[in-house]
Amino acid sequence: MSLLAIDDLRVSYGEIEALRGVSLSVEAGEVVTILGANGAGKTTLMRAVSGLLGKRGGQIAFDGQDITRAGADRIVRLGVTQAPEGRRVFGTLSVLENLRLGGFTRPGAEVRASIEQAYEMFPRLRERSAQLAGTLSGGEQQMLAIARALVGRPKLLLLDEPSLGLAPIIVQAIFRSLRQIADSGVTILLVEQNARSALKLADRGYVLEVGRIVLDGRADTLLASPEVQAAYLGKGHAPG
Repeated sequence: MSLLAIDDLRVSYGEIEALRGVSLSVEAGEVVTILGANGAGKTTLMRAVSGLLGKRGGQIAFDGQDITRAGADRIVRLGVTQAPEGRRVFGTLSVLENLRLGGFTRPGAEVRASIEQAYEMFPRLRERSAQLAGTLSGGEQQMLAIARALVGRPKLLLLDEPSLGLAPIIVQAIFRSLRQIADSGVTILLVEQNARSALKLADRGYVLEVGRIVLDGRADTLLASPEVQAAYLGKGHAPG
């Protein structure tokens, strides 16, 4: 049984169908990446899994439970947390306050232990613990968004464009942290514009185009695919 199983998922914005029968799975302990151009439906997919969007059809199951119509709070309590696109930290709260909010479903002792683990992974956050999140650099805010999601002790961590807008050296640091998270046993579903880094991190991947899955497979196979290289890695010519 897959940890996350999505079957024929359909999501619409008014008359516009953003997801058109998407089916995919994520096994416990895997890193699975979703590739696709802007507007392909990647963020819509993540928001649907998180319970932030209504569904027009299909089913989402997590850890054997149907969460298709579940609210976001219940989904978090079941063990799904997200670091959203654009980071979305609470800018008028301190780093520490942001981290505490990430553990709102957990007992206090667990939250304190998780925050300490977050500080060990991202030492910069410990240095900035009393600083307002809105005054952090983009890279520091991304670290905070990931750490905040981890404080919830997820079974499944959803990461939406963690490298967006960051300098290459910061992107490398973020991906080293993601490898550390994956190696600790946290299952990850990753949406990422940096296809090469995403596929090097991931076990498997899916390619989403205009709301449909058009390609899937092992990450190394996708990395070597002429279609993926042409579309996302800047090699060759786009297929006709």
